[in-house]
Amino acid sequence: MISLALLSIAIFQGIVVGLILLSPPLFRSNANRYLAFAIFSLSLSLLNLLLDDAQAFERYPFLGVIDVVDSALLFPVLVLLFVVAKVGHPLQKSRKPKWLFIPVLFLILTSAFDEYATRLHPTDPIVSIVSNVAGLVAFLITLVLIPFILVKTHRIIQHAASKQVRRWLTCLWIFEIIFLGSWLLAILLSPFIESGLTNAMQVLALFSTLLIHWIAYSGVFRLKLANDREKIRVLLSYHKPATAAPPAPSVPLLKKSSNAVQNLTVPPQENKYFQTLSNLCLEHKIHRDSSLDRASVAKMLDISPGYVSQIVNAATDDNFATYINRHRVEDVKKLILDDDFANYSLLAIGLECGFSSKSTYYNSFKKITGVTPNAYRKAHRG
Repeated sequence: MISLALLSIAIFQGIVVGLILLSPPLFRSNANRYLAFAIFSLSLSLLNLLLDDAQAFERYPFLGVIDVVDSALLFPVLVLLFVVAKVGHPLQKSRKPKWLFIPVLFLILTSAFDEYATRLHPTDPIVSIVSNVAGLVAFLITLVLIPFILVKTHRIIQHAASKQVRRWLTCLWIFEIIFLGSWLLAILLSPFIESGLTNAMQVLALFSTLLIHWIAYSGVFRLKLANDREKIRVLLSYHKPATAAPPAPSVPLLKKSSNAVQNLTVPPQENKYFQTLSNLCLEHKIHRDSSLDRASVAKMLDISPGYVSQIVNAATDDNFATYINRHRVEDVKKLILDDDFANYSLLAIGLECGFSSKSTYYNSFKKITGVTPNAYRKAHRG
């Protein structure tokens, strides 16, 4: 019962993840299309397993079409095509990988023949011989093709330019091996062992599938976020001066007065250290550095960290962290309204403006503006 419930969850999860990869412009790409169909094929294989465990094929013969189109071999082929597209390998311009669909089609036809021809002519010896030979050939193809595809996929992963992409694709590949390996092992051992080991292999394949789904979605999201951040960074470096990215840290520093406290005798906003800090944020965008803290600002101004807090509090009634986050929020608001940044995720924009995490970004934005970044974008861009 638990196994059936987990299978149902994995199938539903696979369909949802596949639709997410295909539907929103945020994730849609040629590579993700292959990944979405790979996940759909995996869900179809799990549905096959679910119906088999529930003995649905015996009770409802018309469901045999799902058993015929078992897509276990289709999954590694689609993953290979996804890796080729994701890495930008020269094979994506070649038709050679598409030839891998031929053995997949052969397996489907073999399964269809075995399902229907033997049912229509159960006593015909010729049909029986053809079915057995075709089944043996299909098994040998599966036994050879899956290791070949896995090795080829791993070799192509090594061509990934980004270490982050290579690491994520390698994780996906490892769990693909666990899934396909347990599936093959169950097929090989099922005629010789009791059902206990076969069930264990099925459970292992199930959990591998759940992990593949999780890695696929979370990995695609993280890679999309990293890609957005990189593009935003490039845009900021070439953008108009008001929003230019901070240059190399060679900003002129103020020399500390012999009696810095005397600066508090002037209005706080006119304090020369506060004015320099304000200039560093407005012109040099130092707040875009997520590691910025009182100590680093104090070093820039050549004053103590305590005095940094003192002048900020006196001039703004805010603590240092809130003051810096206000500059970050203003930066985010400008970029949200800028057409050049309309196609990038709000999280990527916030992180490039200096926020260190999603929670800090969203909490600070709502605290300062009264609305979430998404609500602000909808209100001002429609």
